[in-house]
Amino acid sequence: MGKLTNKVALITGSDTGIGLAIAEALGEEGANVIVTYRSDEERAQKASEELTTKEITHSIYQLDVSKEDEVEKVFKNVVEKYGQIDILVNNAGVNGSDIPVIDMDTEVFDTCIKTNLYGPFFCSRAFLRFRKSGQKGGKIINVSSIHEEVVTAGNADYNASKGGLKNFSKSLALELAEQKIQVNNIAPGMILTKMNQESVDDEKVKKEKEQNVPMKRAGETRDIQAAAVYLASDDSDYVTGSTLTIDGGLSINLGQGA
Repeated sequence: MGKLTNKVALITGSDTGIGLAIAEALGEEGANVIVTYRSDEERAQKASEELTTKEITHSIYQLDVSKEDEVEKVFKNVVEKYGQIDILVNNAGVNGSDIPVIDMDTEVFDTCIKTNLYGPFFCSRAFLRFRKSGQKGGKIINVSSIHEEVVTAGNADYNASKGGLKNFSKSLALELAEQKIQVNNIAPGMILTKMNQESVDDEKVKKEKEQNVPMKRAGETRDIQAAAVYLASDDSDYVTGSTLTIDGGLSINLGQGA
C-alpha cells in the first residue's frame, strides 16, 4: 500500500468496468483519482459512491475523449485544482461495430477511431502540454486489447483503432524516454464487463467462449488491477513501449485447430 501516495491519476472512462477497477486500485495505493465519464451521470455518481466507501480521494469530470476541446478543458481544470497530473490511463473506448467493411458507414468507422485512437492522442497531448515546468517523470497507460494483434472479421474499425494505438504508444515511448515518462499498453482479452455483456448476462454463452481460453475462464477486472498498479508505480520505471497482455492465453490459442 502507498506506492502512489500524493500522485494524481486521471483515468478516462472510469465510471464502470476496467476503468473503475483501475481507479480503485490506484486509489488504494494512495493516488488522488480523477474519474471521467462520457454521458451517464447517474452511473458516474454510483462510481463516486463506491470510491467514497473505500475512502479513495477522487473527483469526477464529464469528458468525451473524442472531442478535442473537452479534453483540453478538463486537463486544464484538473491541473489548476491539483497542480499536476502524474499518471494518465487512457481507458475510454467503444466496442467494434460487428459490421463488414462493405456495409460499414463512414460515421461508424469514424466513431470508433475518434474514441479509441484520437482519444488517447488528445489526452496524451494534453497530459504533456499541461505539465508544470520542472515536473519530472510520469506514466501513460493505454488500455488496448488483444485485438491490437489478433483481428476478427467484421470489426475492422475496432481492430484498426487498437492496432493504431499499439504503434502510437511505441512512438510516444520513444519520444518521452529521456524525460523519464514511461508509456505502456495493457491488452485485455475476454474480461467480464459491458464490452462482453452477452457473456455477463448468459452463463451458457460465457462457458462456450471460455473454451477458447486456455485457462478455461473469463477474466475479471481484478485481473487488470495489479498490472495497472505496476505500470503506474516506480516498479516499472525501466519498462516502456511494451504491451502487457492479460487474456488467459487466448491470443496465443486462436490459431489452434487450423
